Amino acid sequence: MIEALLGAFDLRTGRYTSPHVQSITERITLDGSPISAERFVETYDDIKAYVEMVDAQQEFRLSFFEVLTGMAYAAFADAPVDVAVVEVGMGGSWDATNVIDADVAVVTPIDLDHTDRLGTTPGEIAVEKGGIIKQDATVILAQQPVDAAQVLLRKAVEVDATVAREGLEFGVVSRQVAVGGQVLTLRGLGGEYEEIFLPLHGGYQAHNAAVALAAVEAFFGVGTQRPEPLDIGTVRKAFAAVTSPGRLEVVRRSPTVVLDAAHNPAGARATAEAVGEAFDFSRLIGVVGASGDKNVRGLLEAFEPVLAEVVITQNSTHRAMDADELAAIAVEIFGDDRVQVEPRLDDALEAAITLAEEDGEFSGGGVLVTGSVITVGEARLLLGRG
Repeated sequence: MIEALLGAFDLRTGRYTSPHVQSITERITLDGSPISAERFVETYDDIKAYVEMVDAQQEFRLSFFEVLTGMAYAAFADAPVDVAVVEVGMGGSWDATNVIDADVAVVTPIDLDHTDRLGTTPGEIAVEKGGIIKQDATVILAQQPVDAAQVLLRKAVEVDATVAREGLEFGVVSRQVAVGGQVLTLRGLGGEYEEIFLPLHGGYQAHNAAVALAAVEAFFGVGTQRPEPLDIGTVRKAFAAVTSPGRLEVVRRSPTVVLDAAHNPAGARATAEAVGEAFDFSRLIGVVGASGDKNVRGLLEAFEPVLAEVVITQNSTHRAMDADELAAIAVEIFGDDRVQVEPRLDDALEAAITLAEEDGEFSGGGVLVTGSVITVGEARLLLGRG
């Protein structure tokens, strides 16, 4: 959303995100489009000598993510871009992306994930996240757990950063479900922005939009150097063009198949709520394939109220939890009669679609594929969206 807004105001953008849904080139984009495979290889060649030099001097070789981060920054410099939108990989302070000094730091809602590395409470994780807040920057804070907010605000004071908080300085004034998305009124740093159509589902996406708008306003100095809000027509145009592959993405009808990359309990709760709001399914079948290092019990518990049955599967990577192991946990939560196991993802999709069709063509059955970004990416390819 931030990238779309900046691009609408005629800035050349670079965006670095992870993981990718289908192609690794998605991680590095210029002006909203992934770099080509050829440019990806050229960018690696550009930094290869430096990678080899560092590897020769250190006990541990540069990681996959560290090399990709170097490639992204090299691509941005070579373009060159006017502004880069950079998502941290994990944490903040010690993340490879954090060699930059960003003018605007954005912290979305902190919840528990990567607890083996980042901490076991939102407050502990916030210590690591707060490392992206640099001297004299502007910090855009989404709504946070109390202990996380305290940590982040303390960090902002330490480095003389300006803070804008969701619910105080900016936020969602109203939202209405609409065909293909939702219509929002957002309060930004410079005033209200009405009749914003966002073609994405879920209350959490409305809050994401408010955060993105405030971040872009802060980048342009709205509320400080310039008193007037951003041009409303440009803002509407940007939000209306936003896409988010693999986030409540409809990839098939009759029955409707929805892909969502929720992979932790917080994401699953947001998705479960959004599915109930945006779709009128009479019976929803889940296809779940998760990574072994995630809180899969919490994930399944969040989905249990909205899924009539679940087909347990696994994706093709080494990180995938074994389907039988995942199914054993699912049986504890759903009961044996609501769980089916299909280790191959293509078989799982076919089984779920068959279950959704059981009550007839007009029954309102649907399929939700979820549990992992990788599972969703592979399903997207199998369902012809690659």
